[in-house]
Amino acid sequence: MKWLLNWGWILLYITVLAVSVLLITAGNRDPIEEDQIDKITLTFRHFWTKEHDRPMLNIFEDVVADYQKAHPNVKVNFEGMDQTTHREQQLKSEMVTGTPPDMFVLFGGAEIEPYARANRLMDLSQFVMERGLKEQYRDLQLWTFDGRIYGLPIEGNAEPLYYNKTIFDTLGLQAPNTLAELNHIIQVLRDNGYIPFALGNEDRWPAAIFAHYLMDRYAGPELIQALSQGEDGHDFRNGKYLKAYEHLDGWVKAGAFAPSANGFTTEEAISQFTEGKAAMYLNGNWDINLFHRDDQVSHSKSSFQDEVGVIPFPSFRLGETSSIAGGYTIGIGLSSNLDETKKEAALDLLERFYTKEIQSRIVYEGLRLPSIKISYDPEKTGPVFAQVITLMEQSTHSFVPYDNILSPEVKRSFLKGVKEMIGGQMSAEEALEDLQLSSNLYWNQRRSSLPFKNSGGAMDGGDGREVQGDLGR
Repeated sequence: MKWLLNWGWILLYITVLAVSVLLITAGNRDPIEEDQIDKITLTFRHFWTKEHDRPMLNIFEDVVADYQKAHPNVKVNFEGMDQTTHREQQLKSEMVTGTPPDMFVLFGGAEIEPYARANRLMDLSQFVMERGLKEQYRDLQLWTFDGRIYGLPIEGNAEPLYYNKTIFDTLGLQAPNTLAELNHIIQVLRDNGYIPFALGNEDRWPAAIFAHYLMDRYAGPELIQALSQGEDGHDFRNGKYLKAYEHLDGWVKAGAFAPSANGFTTEEAISQFTEGKAAMYLNGNWDINLFHRDDQVSHSKSSFQDEVGVIPFPSFRLGETSSIAGGYTIGIGLSSNLDETKKEAALDLLERFYTKEIQSRIVYEGLRLPSIKISYDPEKTGPVFAQVITLMEQSTHSFVPYDNILSPEVKRSFLKGVKEMIGGQMSAEEALEDLQLSSNLYWNQRRSSLPFKNSGGAMDGGDGREVQGDLGR
């Protein structure tokens, strides 16, 4: 009996020890496995790489940093890439192979259409509805395809004409209301040693702003809408567009732009404007934060902005409405390849970009128009942006920049033709001929076989050929 009692205690001890070891082992293993399961890495590519984009980059870096603090299991690889490289090369290639970043900045309109048709973009319709966001946005037109939402605008923009009031006053010039008045101003400026328009066309699209304004003024908004949809009976080689292109060609020959404009960066063009070498600048409101003279002390940094006037691009005839190019073109898209865990994390991060606090920072720090409906004080944005806001509020007509509504293939020809006209390498007729040829090729292919997603996941033209090239400023 004593022997049994002693061995009983030994067996009990061994049992307790074994259970303890199992519990400790399990306790040490479970958190490791749980951590491994919960660790998430999101890739996010932006194109805020230039000086005028620095405020936007700072805002988004802050959002990402705050998100990672609140979600220590999530790592966001936030990388920047040159806009042209990202949009026209890298992202297109990734969309073909089905390997885009998890989240990325892109342009709405025609640029997202091929991605949506190929099921490469995540459908955000349910997300927008479930989180009560749809009514907050000012305009989702450029992000909607076949009734589904495939991206969300992060900012709005406008493309007015800026002019140096000091130079104009010195030469006795008034802000132009018509193209004829602008022609006269260009000649006076050239005669007095000024570059009429500062232009940095290294990225090709800045010169296209001049082209789409002239095309709009000569032909109105209906024609480009018909052409962008491939409607029968419409042609880029029409008399009104020819006059618009000839008008632009006349400005080139009259010296309206610097001889090396195609090689200048945006920053170099803005320097011409802020240093008083050029009297006018046509581009988006995103450049306003560079409207200062670097050689001035900080307390007088805004003095140049006090010299800047903001007007719509002149109308064809006196009394006609001067519409403004702009819209909610820049936004964020998500890859359709995300698993449920990544998708939930990405959507939570996405939602943080559209709070009133962040959108207010986009207004006051980035000098961009907010994409959601918030109130803000124009007096706190600086004199130039305040004029842009007033101009937008007073404007009754606007149109989406042409390079955002033309298909990527046609857009490439549009930008190329205008650039070569600026460089004196192509005539107006040749540029329009090339543009129409690109349009014919694109719509013939679209009508013969709409792209679909093949078994390999690549975008296919419908006849077994992968769509490698122009899937889209």
